[in-house]
Amino acid sequence: MKRVLKTLDDNAERYLMLACYTFCCAVIIQDVARRYLLNYSAGWSQETAQYAFIYLGWIGAASAVKERAHIRFDILLNRLPPHLHGYVYIFSELATLVFALIALRYTMHSIAQDWQFGNSTDVLRVSRIWAEAAVPIGFCLIVIRTLQAVSRDIAAIRNGLPAYRGKAMFEE
Repeated sequence: MKRVLKTLDDNAERYLMLACYTFCCAVIIQDVARRYLLNYSAGWSQETAQYAFIYLGWIGAASAVKERAHIRFDILLNRLPPHLHGYVYIFSELATLVFALIALRYTMHSIAQDWQFGNSTDVLRVSRIWAEAAVPIGFCLIVIRTLQAVSRDIAAIRNGLPAYRGKAMFEE
């Protein structure tokens, strides 16, 4: 059971992104083929691909937080001694956490309104909550990954290890 949980912790976003991306591609390909061969397009394909793409983006944001692959400015970090990097990362992660919690609160307001008024999607006529849930789900994943990063940085500081720098876009 621990191995399964470890695998999920390491790869959950990757599996979810793969599923969303595969679904997007399959739906778009079949819709393009249908348009070209049958001169007919189904409304559901555009709407479902659009929502899958939105989920893909928010899950990808959580993955970027986990891997420290998001956009950042390393100018200050490169000028500081390496033993201070962990503290800068913790500050950055805490700022991300505050932002994510505030954003989560406001996105839940939108979900509550959809629930209250029974809003539905334009074509499929299913509850809009399924479409808009991508945002709070993404922020929940970001909160979890941010807390894990803070824990990782605190452990690195305590053990005298260098802070996890994440993925660099350009190597120095």
